Amino acid sequence: MASTTFSGPVTSTNGFVGAVTGTVTGDVDATAGYIQLRTATTAQIAAATDSVNTVGKAAGTIVFNTTLGTLKIATGALAASTWVNADGTTAVTPS
Repeated sequence: MASTTFSGPVTSTNGFVGAVTGTVTGDVDATAGYIQLRTATTAQIAAATDSVNTVGKAAGTIVFNTTLGTLKIATGALAASTWVNADGTTAVTPS
């Protein structure tokens, strides 16, 4: 996984100009007009030792669950922090 630290202003190849500050980590691809989300299976999301829970997880991190075809959102940065479905219907607490 790539990591880049920068401080704005930033100009993209498609004309966006904005002040972006901070650290960008993960699978970010905006060159084709979309953002690629991190993906994981249900088993990976449920395993506290899996990299989806131990590398780059923060409150608000979004992961696409490839098993169920749903979006999960992390409630915290800890490996055992709960993931909730984007629609709020189900939650998984890694163990």
